[in-house]
Amino acid sequence: MSKPVVYVTDYEHPSFDDARKVLEPAGLELRLVQCRTEDEIIAKCHDAFGLMVTYAPITRRVLANLPKCRVVVRFGIGYDCLDLAGATDLGVYAANVPSYCEEEVADHALGLLLACARKIVVLNNAVKGGVWDYKVATPILPLRGSVLGLVAFGKIARHLADKVKPLGMEVMAYDPFIDPKLAQEHGVELVEDLEEMAARVDFLSVHAPLSEKTRHLVGERVLARMKPTAFVINTARGPVIDEAALIRALQEGWIAGAGLDVVEQEPILPDNPLLQMDNVVLTPHAAWYSTASIGLLQSLAAEEVVRVFQGGRPKSLLNPDAVHNLREP
Repeated sequence: MSKPVVYVTDYEHPSFDDARKVLEPAGLELRLVQCRTEDEIIAKCHDAFGLMVTYAPITRRVLANLPKCRVVVRFGIGYDCLDLAGATDLGVYAANVPSYCEEEVADHALGLLLACARKIVVLNNAVKGGVWDYKVATPILPLRGSVLGLVAFGKIARHLADKVKPLGMEVMAYDPFIDPKLAQEHGVELVEDLEEMAARVDFLSVHAPLSEKTRHLVGERVLARMKPTAFVINTARGPVIDEAALIRALQEGWIAGAGLDVVEQEPILPDNPLLQMDNVVLTPHAAWYSTASIGLLQSLAAEEVVRVFQGGRPKSLLNPDAVHNLREP
């Protein structure tokens, strides 16, 4: 009798040994495919018990055409590629992995902040180009006494807040969904208006998940309120920032620069103006990565599939209402 199959629908990892070590002892078979479209997923994963997904679109149509599928797990924290309403209606559990790279992303956001503040890339490029002169990076403002504004105050943002306090920075946060006591515990000022916060900060760091409500949350109105000496940092999702508005803000000097691990279209297009800007530091959606986090991500995702296979629910369940009409095993 063949084992139930779990498909990795799309991937960038060189190996899936950590996922395999969890799935195979539980009686599940792991198969790797590379799918970018709905039709490819339907064709290649037709007999799936479970799906583990990086970026592939898991829509209502996909799940309707995978009748054996009981669970979908996103390799990561964000889950904008999952149709939660469709999964719920069709009785398919959906889960993510929210805790595997909190420190890594916070560290990366801090690294981008420091690179922008100290203009490390500008100075590096100047020295390698034969120019030994600190004045190519003027002005550089001191970090102590500067203000960091956090767009959303989840775990990663809280880690970042804790990391910048020893540098002498003040921290503010905009998040209408958190308990104010949580901000108080971290010594962070919670504000009710994003535009008001934008006008007060020296660094605006984005940590909001992508949804219809947060798409282009940081747009022209927010950017126009910022200081001309301020920087934008984004390690969340590209579309949380209106990229056209950001490019205009950078070109017209509304803000001093940006540090971006994510952009609206990934990989970044070769004609994107951000690539030509000396005041923009870019990394390739790498904030999540460390040698430890990649294995932990696979293991935690695989464990969610095993929980469902053994008759339970995912620990990081995104659609609890799916329990009311679960598919039959």
